[in-house]
Amino acid sequence: MTASNQSPRRTMLLTGASRGIGHATVKRFSSAGWRIITCSRHPFPEECPWMAGPEDHLQIDLADPVDTRRAIAEVRSRLADGKLDALVNNAAISPKGPGGSRLGTIETEFADWLKVFQVNFFAPVMLARGLLAELEAAKASVVNVTSIAGSRVHPFAGAAYATSKAALAALTREMASDLGPRGVRVNAISPGEIDTAILSPGTDKIVAQIPMRRLGSPEEVAKAIYFLCTDQSSYVHGAEIHINGGQHV
Repeated sequence: MTASNQSPRRTMLLTGASRGIGHATVKRFSSAGWRIITCSRHPFPEECPWMAGPEDHLQIDLADPVDTRRAIAEVRSRLADGKLDALVNNAAISPKGPGGSRLGTIETEFADWLKVFQVNFFAPVMLARGLLAELEAAKASVVNVTSIAGSRVHPFAGAAYATSKAALAALTREMASDLGPRGVRVNAISPGEIDTAILSPGTDKIVAQIPMRRLGSPEEVAKAIYFLCTDQSSYVHGAEIHINGGQHV
């Protein structure tokens, strides 16, 4: 194939890329030839699978609005053609109490509410707004990672995390309404119990109630994200896809 017949390389910005769903998403998109710009509060992990990783990784604290604005400026400077084909808002935090206990509405300190909402809700707003011109130029796809905890009280997920994910689901609808006329699709995926390093003790009791009787894998979530960022989902807009083995039914 000649260079003139090749499609231009597509670029994705992914937050929360250093482990779990984010790590699997990097591998899925990288295998399809995408350029991936990653954002994480952690430095670039040496075991990651793509060659350009160290150059395209930004160590950013999304809990800090100033640092988030710095990230937006840095990302824009790295997009030579002024286009960003996909924005995946995956980063999230969920503070725990003593011994990893769940923090409800009463136990969660106000400072923790603010920090959780800054990372889980306001950072996606800031990134989408700050990179709107680049998303619009590419007719891009935005994917917000919500959670089954956003629609029901969860035994492990704290109140701040759960309500921030409910807000992110509502934000997905609002963004779809606002960005659709600009040619940018916006959707959400809502994972259930996914086999990652952050699973809490007692998850096995939840698994017994899931119709498919197993945990999901990060790779299964990554495939759904990939679907929403490609032409396979060209008329999917404003949706929240449940990836939970039937846990929501």
